[in-house]
This record gives sequence, C-alpha cells and structure tokens, in this order.
Amino acid sequence: MRVAVLLVLSVAATQAQRREVPEPPLLGLNAPLHGEGLPLDSSNCSLVGNWPFGPSYTLALDSARDLVFCGSGGGVYVLDVSDSSNPGKVSEAIHTTGLVYGLCCQLNRLYVAAYTAGLQVWDVSLPSSPELLGQVGTPGRASGVTVADSYAYVADYDSGLRVIDVSDPQNPEEVGHCDTPGFASGVAVADSYAYVADYDSGLRVIDISDPTDPQEVGHCDTPGSATGVAISAGYAYVAGRDSGLRVIDISNPQNPQEVGHYDTPGSAAGIAVDASYAYVADRDSGLRVVDISDPHDPREAGHYSASAYANGVAVAGSCAYVAYGAAELRIVGVSDPENPQEVGHYDGPGDARGVAVAGDYAYVAAFAPSGVCIVDISEPHNPREVGYSSLPSFARGVAVAGSYAYVAAYDSGLRVLDVSDPLDPHEVGHCSAPYAAENVAAADSYAYVVDYVAGLRVIDVSNPQDPQEVGYYDTPGSALGVAVAGNYAYVAARESGLRVIDISNPQDPQEVGHCDTPDQASGVTVIGAYAYVADYWSGLRVIDASNPQNPQEVGYYDTPGSTRGLAVAGSYAYMADGDPGLRVIDVSDPQDPQEVGYYDTPGYAFDVTVGGGYAYVADYWSGLQIIEFYGTGVEETPHRPTGAAEANAATIIRGVLFLPRSLDRSITPSLLDVSGRKLLDLQPGPNDVSRLAPGVYFVRTDGTKVCKVAVLP
Repeated sequence: MRVAVLLVLSVAATQAQRREVPEPPLLGLNAPLHGEGLPLDSSNCSLVGNWPFGPSYTLALDSARDLVFCGSGGGVYVLDVSDSSNPGKVSEAIHTTGLVYGLCCQLNRLYVAAYTAGLQVWDVSLPSSPELLGQVGTPGRASGVTVADSYAYVADYDSGLRVIDVSDPQNPEEVGHCDTPGFASGVAVADSYAYVADYDSGLRVIDISDPTDPQEVGHCDTPGSATGVAISAGYAYVAGRDSGLRVIDISNPQNPQEVGHYDTPGSAAGIAVDASYAYVADRDSGLRVVDISDPHDPREAGHYSASAYANGVAVAGSCAYVAYGAAELRIVGVSDPENPQEVGHYDGPGDARGVAVAGDYAYVAAFAPSGVCIVDISEPHNPREVGYSSLPSFARGVAVAGSYAYVAAYDSGLRVLDVSDPLDPHEVGHCSAPYAAENVAAADSYAYVVDYVAGLRVIDVSNPQDPQEVGYYDTPGSALGVAVAGNYAYVAARESGLRVIDISNPQDPQEVGHCDTPDQASGVTVIGAYAYVADYWSGLRVIDASNPQNPQEVGYYDTPGSTRGLAVAGSYAYMADGDPGLRVIDVSDPQDPQEVGYYDTPGYAFDVTVGGGYAYVADYWSGLQIIEFYGTGVEETPHRPTGAAEANAATIIRGVLFLPRSLDRSITPSLLDVSGRKLLDLQPGPNDVSRLAPGVYFVRTDGTKVCKVAVLP
C-alpha cells in the first residue's frame, strides 16, 4: 500500500535576513539551523554518500604520532605533520552528516562533535583507515567536545552540556546533562569540573563529580560571546569573540572571577594555552600569541596573519596548528613567540560552489582556496577525491565536455582543464573575461560564459590550448546562470529575469526574447519546450519557451529557501535551495509544480546536477552530498529486509526500538513517518522512541529496504 504524502516545509527567511552571499556558519552568529538541533530533515530522500569537505573550524593533535586531525566541513582530514614544512594527507575517510565543530583525540580514538549529527567515535589506531565505532545523537547542536576518564563532555549549543558514557565506544550513551542559560559552544574539563563557554552567558562551572547528575556551581559573565575555553594552572582562558581573551581565576569554582583580559584586534574564536602563552585564533586577525606569565596583565607577544579566518588552534612543541576557514591548516613556528612564522600548510578544497558530473566522476568547483576537485563517484556511498587543480581565482561554475573541464573562475575568466586523466587534471588554456565569470555552459566547440554585468561571452574552444572570445551579448541585468539548447542560450540575468539569446551566429549573438521573474534569476536549465529558472527567494519559475521570441511563465513553486541552482530529470526539478538544502519538485504538470521531497543538507546548497539516479549537491560548507530521491510516500519492502526487523526487532514496540547489532555500520538507519519524513537517525541496539506519538512508522536501513513498525503508548 502506498501512503499519501504530507510535506512539512521549513519557514522561509524574512526579507530582513536575506543576503546575497552566505556568511560562514559561525557558532552563535549565523550557524545554519536544522530543525532546532534534530537530525538532518528529509522527506522521500536519503543520503547515499558524501564527500563533505569545506571550511575548517577545529582540529585535534596526536603529537606522539605526529598527526593532525583537521576538521573540514563535515569531514576530517588525517594529516601527517612529521615534516612540518610539508604536511601530507593520510586519510579523508572520516565523513559525518553534520558539520565538524569540535574534535578530541585520546588513546587512538577521535571524538567528533558533528553539530546536528551529534557525537561520533572513530578508531584511528590505523590512521590511513579510520573506522567508525559508534555515534549518538544529541538534542541540540554538538559544537565542542572533550573527554575525561570514560566520559565525553559535549557542548551542545542550545541544549547545554551533555555527558556521554564512551566506555563502550560502539554504544555511546548519554548518562547526564546540565542545561546552561546560553549557547554552549566550547568545553574543557579539569579535576571534577567542566568549564563551558556559554556564548552570551559567559563561563559556566559545572560539577561533574557525579557524571549522571552534573550541577552548575558557579559562573562568570564575560563582556563578549564566550566560544572557547582552555584551563591552565588555576585559570580559565576564554575566547570572547569581540572582547578578545578573558582570564578568569577558578581557584574557587563556586566563585570564578575575571582577573585580566587582552582585547585582541579581531574576533577571538578559539584558544589554546601552553606554558606562559595563550594562542588565540582571532578570526580575520589571524593567530595572536599572548604572554600570560602574569594572568592579571596579559600582553600580546607576537602574531601571524593569513588571508582567511582563523577559527581554531592547538599547540604542540614549537608549533601552533591553526584551522583556517578557507579549509586550510597553517603550521606556525612559535619557538620565538615574538616572531611567529609559518613553516608549512595544507590546503583543503574550499567552499563548494558548483558541480558537474561526467561518467564516474564529479567535478566540484571550490571557491576558496580556488580550484576544481575531481571526486570518484563510481561507488556513490563512498566518494573519494582523486584529483585537484588549483586556479588563480575563485571557481564559480564548471562544465565538462569530452576530455575538458571548463571553469568560470570569476576575475580570471574561463579556465580550460585537461581532465583526460582524472588523477592529473591540469590547465591547458584560458581566456580572460571583462568582469567576473559566474558560470559556464559548453556546447559543440563553444563555451558560453556568463560574466555578471558583462553579460554573455561566447568563446571558441575548438583549440583548448588557445580559447578565443568570438562574440558577446551584454544582457540588461547581471548574468549569473546559462543553459544552451539548440540555437539559443538562456541566461538567468538576476534582476532582469530570463533572457533568450540567439547564438546561431556565435560571432553575433542577439537577444530575441525575455521573461521577467519576480526576484533574482540565478540559474536556468532547459528541457524540451520549458525553461526552469532558479529565482532565488521566489523559488522555481516554469517558463514556456516553445516560442523563444515570446517566453511566458506558466507555473511556479515558491521554495522555502534561496534557490541558486537547479537540474531537471524526468518529471522532477531538483533545486539547490540554500539553507533548506535540496528540494524536489514534481513538474509533470508545468502549470502546477509541487514539492514531493527534500533533504536538508548540513550547510548551504549552492548547486545541483543529476546523474545515474542521484542528485549531486554542491553544499557551500560541506562539499559534495549525494542524495537519492525515491519517490513519494513510503512503501514497505515486500520481503522483510535483513537487519531491519529480525528476531530481536519486534514490529510492535513500546518505548524502545531494537535494531540488530550486526547491521552494517557504514549505513545509518533512520525512522520515517508515513509521509517519508525522517524523524530520527537510528543505531544498532536499543533506540529510545518513547517520546514519539503512538502510530505507524517505518524503519529504513538503506535506500531500498523499509520495514513498518507500530509504536504503542
């Protein structure tokens, strides 16, 4: 039996909140919200796999083995820093479905605070092949983590401090919690106390002598927003954002008192302390080294700056390791604290802005650092980077034709990459553009570049080593997206809607028609007689282009977010909708498009393409997300799936849903309601469902196997 669909849509942002380019998701400022800390929301869609790398917010050290675990978007790079001048990637196998905001490494185990994905525990005894041991959801957004004895202490943002028993890493279990008045963003533990950086509620001191019943015993307000904390010699050193470094005497935990401060020039986001120095990750002011030999009078000793935001820092030996927002690790020599110098770095992929798929490879346009990542998607559940080519400027969009990738590289125009060997992509030619190349389409021997206020540029790429502009048309708006069909180029021209350009003579392209849209036309694709336009805050616009001289809007669907990119396959339009992620719209009736599914990606969905039955989403903060849309409603698998409801998994349950421990840990089961909306991520063993309303639900163990369960009161 197929069940009717009820869709629950996110609330669209107000006009006052709208912004042209998304800001990095800073804790407490503009972090993306996902159902108030619930697991990533979805309906009729499931995550198949991801290559989730992006900006870096945190890192952890294993100095005994010369390893750095560098958070990157929703993943973690394992880096060998035995040669600090040339750090090398050991593994990129640690993937989460959230964003990595906190890391702690102890005894060959890595504890990952993965924001909406809760806490994960990884075995890193073999750094080249990390293995997920266990995970547990948290009610808020896991933003920081530290481990003491057999407990992980998680700063869970709007859900305070959570205490997780990790003595059995395959079955981590919350045993206690303490709500805090603010937003728990960072945590450190010393003796029998947890010290929580509670954003606008300063430093909170929590007695954890009984981990099952943690109690706040003291606090100290800070003038700024406390986001990080480190403990040393009876003092708490707090990163206080715009208020810099705050020094708090905690010799009496019941009455902590601020005794000193240093107002850093930037926004103090992260903190580490070693001997007589505090190392502050100071966002746009880089790394600040502060002499704390006199805690009452901290003074800056030296600083190091780079062209990105310093978000996190750790120190070992003579080096400070700094996580930069542009997916970078910077290794800074601090043997002379007054003159810190960079000794090495490792560049990650940057923010994903565009994506194209050809064969077994996805080509991801990365914004900063700028380049194109080639990801092997032959196994969609396990995508992996195989090649990378850096570019001189921001990669905004990419198209692939034959053995070449054509990249719109902002103020560096069109770049042509030879991708005949995906393991060794390299630039072979380029053609400048007058303003800022935003996107590109390739057809026959031409690349069609939309160059923002300079309109459409037509570039002859018959000789990839020497591409030449042969014609252009200056559209009346700001050209952001382009699609080519037959003799026409369809340009999404922002405030000027859709423009239809006759390109039958590439040397003399001419506009023949246009159709205004209500907001900002940002992307376009053409299938048959229809042009589908991503119109930013006005969602999907369906335009009948059967007469290119007189295109007319015939239908629309207002998505909850800010749509920038889209793809159409079969009867469905796949919309990259910003904060709300991927939205799937049924366009079988062009006059009445309707949403039939969605998947809320961890960050900001910027672009999407479809191939092989999957949607490939370029997520601004979490790389490439591979998502399957499996139709409307939920239907039980005709034969009981192995692992979903076996002898120990009753289909009529009260309070606890038990899944066999033999389930494949590479797959995260989920509990769906009758509409196909995901309610919970499940794990092998017992799952608490006591808070669910009585009714019928469905357990999905992978993209195809579904078992119905009845929850009784």
